[in-house]
Amino acid sequence: MPFTLATWNINSVRLRANLVSRLLTEEAPDVLCLQECKSPVPKIPVEVFDAIGYRHMVARGEKGYNGVAILSKLPIEDIGDKDFAGLGHARHVAGRLENGVTIHNFYVPAGGDIPDREKNIKFGQKLDYLSDMRDWFHAEAPEKAILVGDLNIAPREDDVWDHKKMLKVVSHTPIEVERLADVMDAGKWLDVTRNDIPEGQLYSWWSYRARDWDAADKGRRLDHIWATADIAGAAHSSRILRAARGWEKPSDHAPVFASFDL
Repeated sequence: MPFTLATWNINSVRLRANLVSRLLTEEAPDVLCLQECKSPVPKIPVEVFDAIGYRHMVARGEKGYNGVAILSKLPIEDIGDKDFAGLGHARHVAGRLENGVTIHNFYVPAGGDIPDREKNIKFGQKLDYLSDMRDWFHAEAPEKAILVGDLNIAPREDDVWDHKKMLKVVSHTPIEVERLADVMDAGKWLDVTRNDIPEGQLYSWWSYRARDWDAADKGRRLDHIWATADIAGAAHSSRILRAARGWEKPSDHAPVFASFDL
């Protein structure tokens, strides 16, 4: 069953329902995973997405913060969530397609501005969240699975606009990169995007602070699509829809796509 999947930190699904609709109409992925929905599940505008053909959703939400949702044209079973680091946040949800593929949708904590857990509790929470992810994948080895989401880490030197300048900036510090690598190794995950696009600068996020984000192009690749080794070979056609960052009243993230022939 071939299908295309996209992941997008939407930065409020209610505020940007029109952008989600535009993406679903113009790009028509079979599955769209959203992060930072900032909405209780009952208030997600499902009727808007249902009208376009996305009749299935699994989601976790909270008022004003966090929140993850999987919208799908294909039937999908809700198979639960994990409260990593005991934060009580809506940051993970998992669904299973009829072909047996499990999709994990993650919104890893951003970690604040200071890369020191003694001075910044949010950075410590981020590291603990990643450690819990690692431990879970060690304990329960994933199979036939895809992991997507805003992982809030740009791991490679060419995933940021300037590696040396970013080494002390939260999202690209060595300890974060190491923790993310530990998560990947624990689940034997493969980076689908970089398997398809192995070389060159690649970004999915540009700050709202830049007067002209496109010209400045000081981006980071914070949004990821991974797959377990047993299905990673079926992945192809990875891309980042950079143009969506320039839509009216956009999210500061752009959608990331991959297709799977399974």
